[in-house]
Parts: sequence; structure tokens; C-alpha cells
Amino acid sequence: MVTEEPIDFNSVLSLCQNQTRRIVLAVLTEEHRSLTLNDLTKTVLTYNHQTSSTEASEDAMTKVRLSLHHVHLPKLASGGLITYDPERQFVEPTELLDQMQPTLSTILGADPSLDAPMELHD
Repeated sequence: MVTEEPIDFNSVLSLCQNQTRRIVLAVLTEEHRSLTLNDLTKTVLTYNHQTSSTEASEDAMTKVRLSLHHVHLPKLASGGLITYDPERQFVEPTELLDQMQPTLSTILGADPSLDAPMELHD
């Protein structure tokens, strides 16, 4: 088993500057399991755009999916908090994410736009 190198507080803050990444981290820490890009797209639409995936336009879904795929998930993966398999469109929380849970809870708890607990949305 590979032990993850602890991430410094400033790096965590940097990763949490974007609301989309905060939503992804919040739902992953709440669910404690792997999720698909589709799961995360629907959840971001609900929390970030206040619309359900059934009410969202195809264009809005595509924009969120592309931003997750090309920007947010790679950034979280490079920070060591998740692993992202773009081929399978699969996101897994890492051991480091578990270790950072107390710090993340404080940061995410300060965001009034995030409901507690975070829930996956269809």
C-alpha cells in the first residue's frame, strides 16, 4: 500500500477555491465510494446551477461534464485527493482525501451554498 504524502493547507485551499471542486469533494466525502462522471455532473448541476439533470439543457450538461473532465477532476487528481480514470469516466476518493477530511469539512462547511449532507442527484 502506498502512503500518500500529506497535502499542505494552502494546496487544499487552492483546490477548494472553485465551487465545482467543492461540490465534488463534498459529495465524495459524504458518499465514501467511487462515483461516475455522470453522477458528478448531475450533482454539480443541482448544486451549482440549481436545476435537476432532467430539467437541464443538453448544452448545460455538456458544459458541466466537459469542465469536470478537462479541468476540475484532473486538478483534484493532481492534488492527490482523487484518482480519475478518463477512459472509464470513473472517480475514486483516495486515502489522502480521507486523511484531509477534518480540514475539508471545515472548508466545505463554510460554504453556505452547500447543503449538509451532500447528496447525489438524478
